[in-house]
Amino acid sequence: ASSVVGRRAKSAEPPAAPAGDKPRYILGLSAFYHNSAAALLKDGRIVAAVEEERFSRVKNDPRFPVSAVNFCLEEGNIQPNDLAAVVYYDNPALTFERIFHTLLSLGATGEDAWMRILPFWVGQKLHIPELVREALDYKGLVLQETHHRSHAASAFYPSPFERAAILTIDGVGEWATATVGVGRDADLTLLQEMRFPHSLGLLYSAFTQFTGFKVNSGEYKMMGLAPYGEPKYVDRILDKMVSLKDDGSIELNMEYFGFLHEASMTSDRMAELFDGPPREIESRITRREMDMARSVQVVTEEAMLRMARHAKKLTGESKLCLAGGVALNCVANGRVLREGPFEEMWIQPAAGDSGGALGAAYDVHHNWFKQPRVKTPDGRAAMRASWWGPGYTNGE
Repeated sequence: ASSVVGRRAKSAEPPAAPAGDKPRYILGLSAFYHNSAAALLKDGRIVAAVEEERFSRVKNDPRFPVSAVNFCLEEGNIQPNDLAAVVYYDNPALTFERIFHTLLSLGATGEDAWMRILPFWVGQKLHIPELVREALDYKGLVLQETHHRSHAASAFYPSPFERAAILTIDGVGEWATATVGVGRDADLTLLQEMRFPHSLGLLYSAFTQFTGFKVNSGEYKMMGLAPYGEPKYVDRILDKMVSLKDDGSIELNMEYFGFLHEASMTSDRMAELFDGPPREIESRITRREMDMARSVQVVTEEAMLRMARHAKKLTGESKLCLAGGVALNCVANGRVLREGPFEEMWIQPAAGDSGGALGAAYDVHHNWFKQPRVKTPDGRAAMRASWWGPGYTNGE
C-alpha cells in the first residue's frame, strides 16, 4: 500500500534536518480500534494530545481522528505539510498477519469471522498511509510504528527517568500482548514479549464481559467492583483457565475463551466453570460477579508483580515505566509500587491506545530523526500533566 510499510523500511531514510531554526513537528495517530487520538510534538515537546471522543461525543470513538488532528494543528499554528512526519501507532500489516494465521488455523470454524472482518481491513486498515494523506491533504512522510513500541515510548520518553525498565501490558498489539524493555537516555529496546493468544489484558476483558460490562470500556467498573467480593475463584482460575509462570507470563486454556473466532470473549465452558451464564448487561449484580471480579483482580495483580520482578532481574534498573491498557489498573499498579522491586515508577496517564499516538511520535523523534531527549531543568517529567486537549474559559 505504500513504499514505507514499516518504520524501519530499508527503502526509506530519515529526511534531512529542517533548514535553519525551523522546528520539527511530528504528528502521532491512533485509530480504528478504540479511543482514536492525535498528538503533536514540536522538537520533542508536547504541543497537544487529545482523543477524538472529546469532539465527537462518541464514547471511545474509533474513527479516524479528524477533529483531534485539526485541534493539534491549530494548537501548533501549522498546516499539514509543515509536518516532518505523520506516524501511526500500530503496524496493520503485522496485525493482519496474526489474524490471518489465527483464522487459517481454525479451518471452517473461522470462516464467519473472516467474512466479518475482511471488508474493513481491505477497505481501510491496510491502507493507512493513503488514508492519512487523503484525510490531511498531506504529501510528506507517513510512518507506521509497532503497537507495543508505541506504548513503551509513551511510558519512557515523557518520564523523568534517564534510564528505566519498561513494562507494557494490554490485550494485544500485532502479535505481542506484553513486553519487557529498557530505556536509556534516547535509546529504547524491547527485550522480551508475550504473544497472542496468551494475554493478561484479554483475560481481564473476558471477565469484564462475563460479569456484564463492555469490553474496552467497562474494565474499570469491574476493577471497582472487586473490593466488594471475595477471591473465592482464584484457585479455579489458576487450575482451569490460566497457567501463571514465575516471570509473570501466562498461558490461557483456550477452551474457556471465544475471542479467536467469535464475537464473544468467552466460551460455554466458562459458564460451566462459574455455575451459570454471563450476567446480562444492566441486570442486577450478584455476589458471583463481585467474587469473580475480586478473583481475576488478584490474579492480575500477582501476574504484574511477577512481571515487575522479572523486568528488574532482566534489566537491572531501579526505576520502572508502565503503559498499555492493563497499566490503567491503578489497584495493581499500587501493589507493584508497594511490593515490587523498583524504587520509583512512572505510568503514562493515557496508558491505553490513545497514548500510543503520543508514544509513536516520541519514538520517531528519537529513533528515526535521532534527536536527544529534552531535559527539564528541575528533573521533573517531560509530561507533567494530562490536560493537552481543548480548554474552556469560565464564560464557556
